[in-house]
Amino acid sequence: MIKIFEDIKNIDKTLLFNRSLSASGVEDIVSDIIANVRARGDEALFEYTERFDRAKLTSLEVSMEEIEKAVDEIGEEFMGVLRRAAENIEAFHKRQVRNSFIINEKNGVVTGQKVIPLAKVGIYVPGGTAAYPSSVLMNAIPAKLAGVGEIVMVSPASGGKIAPAILAAAHVAGVDRVFALGGAQAVAALAYGTRSVPMVDKIVGPGNAFVAEAKRQVYGQVAIDMIAGPSEILVIADKNSNPSYVAADMLSQAEHDKNSTAVLITDSIDLANKVSAELERMIPLLPRAEIARASVDNNGKIIVTDDLIEAIELSNDIAPEHLELCLDDPFAVLDRVKNAGSVFMGRYCPEALGDYFAGPNHTLPTSGTARFSSPLSVDDFVKKMQYTYFTKDALADVADDVMAFAEKEGLSAHARSVGVRKGTPSL
Repeated sequence: MIKIFEDIKNIDKTLLFNRSLSASGVEDIVSDIIANVRARGDEALFEYTERFDRAKLTSLEVSMEEIEKAVDEIGEEFMGVLRRAAENIEAFHKRQVRNSFIINEKNGVVTGQKVIPLAKVGIYVPGGTAAYPSSVLMNAIPAKLAGVGEIVMVSPASGGKIAPAILAAAHVAGVDRVFALGGAQAVAALAYGTRSVPMVDKIVGPGNAFVAEAKRQVYGQVAIDMIAGPSEILVIADKNSNPSYVAADMLSQAEHDKNSTAVLITDSIDLANKVSAELERMIPLLPRAEIARASVDNNGKIIVTDDLIEAIELSNDIAPEHLELCLDDPFAVLDRVKNAGSVFMGRYCPEALGDYFAGPNHTLPTSGTARFSSPLSVDDFVKKMQYTYFTKDALADVADDVMAFAEKEGLSAHARSVGVRKGTPSL
């Protein structure tokens, strides 16, 4: 049963969510896998695929014929769902596209910034206990809008086959190449390249503890989006909230993983007790009841505060991945929210809308990292390059200032590089 706390002054806020960004015991295993893939390439990938996914493949890359077959298998009804979701995601992320700029000063100075799409990006899509076509859309569409040259997707082929819904989503999102690969070995292949799998510039997408650790270990060889921890939801609800709605929303994250965390903060002890009862009623009805039960019992919490302002302040300390404001006028308090990955407003905006359809990205900072990081966006798929141009006269105008700065820092060669252009006799 979920724990209820009425005196938050005695709560260690650092323990409210599972703050670990790595799973102990996997570092050495992942390190060995990466080293093996680097040394043996495709041969190691085929062996790991047979060992972990029970798939004896003859080719790692998924053919266009297989993708087209998956589209037919999924059927037009769900293809319509994928397309409508993709339209919403594209409409939202189009607003994030940045333009290059140039500042052309009249005194002979030109500065500017170029926004350049990454050449090649790898997208990891989970395919273990559940298949997530939504992750394909959320990762590939912003990359496409950014102008990435080639989008390479990897996903486990459990039993030799990637889930048709994932392949169909890849088709809708415009993924360029798909490989039947999962786990740390897939991350290693993307980071270092093999005969079959191209080396990419950045790896994005969620995965299990082995995938997260592999991303950590290859960072520097390639860029990564983030190290994703267990899924989190925090619901702030007042006394007028429907306990069934609140409990259902908490379970929408609890069913992800036994390490997931669902928290309710409310100013009503009556609502707290009713939500607890609803959780007990609903959990046995879930297909993933065992997972949800472990999540709620081990990590779930209901916290009763004196008022909603105190609830929001506590939420800011926690910095949850998903935050629901189950209030009549959530916009009245939105400015008080400082730390959250994505905020869901009102009584009819469950977090599941964000997972699939609303448009904002569902790849979000976890484990309190919303204090300093952001949801996945178009910005994740570009780099910025700046440039500077000075004429001879423009350099002469600022030469003394630049040289003074360099000498103050004890870097005389810096000063000299300016002075020789100015014609300073002592140089």
